[in-house]
Amino acid sequence: MFTKILIANRGEIACRVIATCRRLGIATVAVYSEADRNARHVRLADEAIAIGAAPASESYLRSDAILDAARLTGAQAIHPGYGFLSENAGFADACAAAGITFIGPPASAIRAMGDKSAAKALMAQAGVPLTPGYHGERQEPAFLRTQADAIGYPVLIKASAGGGGKGMRKVERSEDFVDALASCQREARAAFGNDHVLVEKYVERPRHIEIQVFGDGHGDAVFLFERDCSVQRRHQKVLEEAPAPGMTAERRAAMGKAAVDAARAVGYVGAGTVEFIAGPEGDFYFMEMNTRLQVEHPVTEYITGTDLVEWQLRVAAGQPLPKRQDELSIHGHAIEARLYAEDADRGFLPSTGTLRHLRLPVPSAHVRVDTGVEEGDSITPYYDPMIAKLIVWDVDRAGALRRMRQALADCQVVGVTTNAGFLRRLVGTDSFTHAVLDTALIEREHDALAAGQDSTDALWVLAAIAVVATPVAATHDARDPHSPWAARDGWRLGRAAPRVLPLQQGDHRHTLRVWPLAEGWNVQRDDGAIVTVPGHSDAGTVTAQLEGQRWRVQGRLDGDQLHLFTAQGAHRFTVHDPVGESEQSATDAGSLLAPMPGKIVATLVAAGAQVKRGTPLVVLEAMKMEHTLQAPADGTVHGFRVQAGQQVLDGAVLVDFEAG
Repeated sequence: MFTKILIANRGEIACRVIATCRRLGIATVAVYSEADRNARHVRLADEAIAIGAAPASESYLRSDAILDAARLTGAQAIHPGYGFLSENAGFADACAAAGITFIGPPASAIRAMGDKSAAKALMAQAGVPLTPGYHGERQEPAFLRTQADAIGYPVLIKASAGGGGKGMRKVERSEDFVDALASCQREARAAFGNDHVLVEKYVERPRHIEIQVFGDGHGDAVFLFERDCSVQRRHQKVLEEAPAPGMTAERRAAMGKAAVDAARAVGYVGAGTVEFIAGPEGDFYFMEMNTRLQVEHPVTEYITGTDLVEWQLRVAAGQPLPKRQDELSIHGHAIEARLYAEDADRGFLPSTGTLRHLRLPVPSAHVRVDTGVEEGDSITPYYDPMIAKLIVWDVDRAGALRRMRQALADCQVVGVTTNAGFLRRLVGTDSFTHAVLDTALIEREHDALAAGQDSTDALWVLAAIAVVATPVAATHDARDPHSPWAARDGWRLGRAAPRVLPLQQGDHRHTLRVWPLAEGWNVQRDDGAIVTVPGHSDAGTVTAQLEGQRWRVQGRLDGDQLHLFTAQGAHRFTVHDPVGESEQSATDAGSLLAPMPGKIVATLVAAGAQVKRGTPLVVLEAMKMEHTLQAPADGTVHGFRVQAGQQVLDGAVLVDFEAG
């Protein structure tokens, strides 16, 4: 076994590998970019080496810098995690040439499966079922459109060298094909340095089911059952679970055999995932093989009682697989949700900032949290905006669902917007609850997933109390908690003064008045009714009796935003200052602003153009994805303040726009 390994990745996967190595007594070396100088994986590792500037192309994708770090520290092996260089055959070759073990499959297997077109041909020879489509070399737009027309719409354009939903578009009509192809190719060039695509028939109501495979250097290969990853948005996985609901023993065996046949066809060694599209009638087709560990591997670990990172290390060290196929079995059910810094109400735009408050579920035998961040860390525009993976397990799916709902309700994040509320609504939909799964689930459940202003009268009252009860550290000396300047009780000579609080949530606004009492509060609603609320507060945690129910909520003030955390999830209110609030709007009605930092890919209309609401105006690339910004209303584009290739900051004015 190795005594020291270098981890050529960041975030939660780097922290995950460090944890396994620590358990096995293996020393670890972290590498980091300038943006990750104080990152959690850097703090956890035994050693850490700087390898470049913040952009991945200048750090985590620099194989020379990573190999130099391995030589400098005496690391015997490199674990590539997932993403970055994990599926780079050239890097695997460079490790071998340097005498350093690459903890992954042989470069030949990466090459064979890395080109999706070539992989399809290889799988056909191995007898693995394939989706109808064009997998050839010709790439002229007119020719590919002809192929798509012959296949029949809808079709799926996919980057041949891609993965993770990047460089992928569903196309419904022939007239949309060329524009979708151009967008796919731009995204593929940016993400993979290769704009080659293939075109396949889009299977209606498909499920995305993948098989975890593992091979060793002694000719053995096994599959560790399946994961259902059907719940996706823009071809990126949102929820994953194992085993797949409704999977029969016969179908599991057939898919497992096909996956192992695929792995054997390329002499596979290490952890890999064979992904299939499964139709509603039980048919399934090979989609691709990811020659690395997957983000969703923890659900497989939960149901099989294995540590797949440990398996990777043992196999890379030349040991045989820890278990044979007949020694593997399924125990219980596991579900994973990806907690991202993104705003579901604004088209899932990534959110950047400092995690000023972060509380995640407490780990237990039933709940696992994989994260690469801690309170005080930042979500930057340079990398994937994942905050944590929440993984739950129980003896059956119903139990796992209950635990996932609670785990999501236990998430408290201040400083960035998260998708926690969206995820809670998602796991509560009829489709997911009853396992009616396919890749269009999110679109099908659109109405149920829309964020509603569902705060009850009780929550408005509790929000007002939380504002009064939440301490503001900057107003007093933290060394003297008994200072009168720390008090927020409205004390006046003779009687307490009410705190007047105009609160807003979405389009709803109410003004409440709060008087602290010796053992609680009086709260006057804007209809004049006064409610007496017995209770007390401690450092922002409010315990109160209201409407026949005992509440325990936590409030966190972040500027003019109150984050109210309850057992049912998080609620956010804007606290208006009637005296000091600026009259200037937070957004300029005469312009289109950048919703996040990024690079301008293209401007799509001419200056002076008359456009309708929703007309695409600018394509912005951020966090490895393209985002199309649209006209906010019918109006005139007077001009652009940016051009293709230009880097812009969050809030930068992109377009001079006049509505009307």
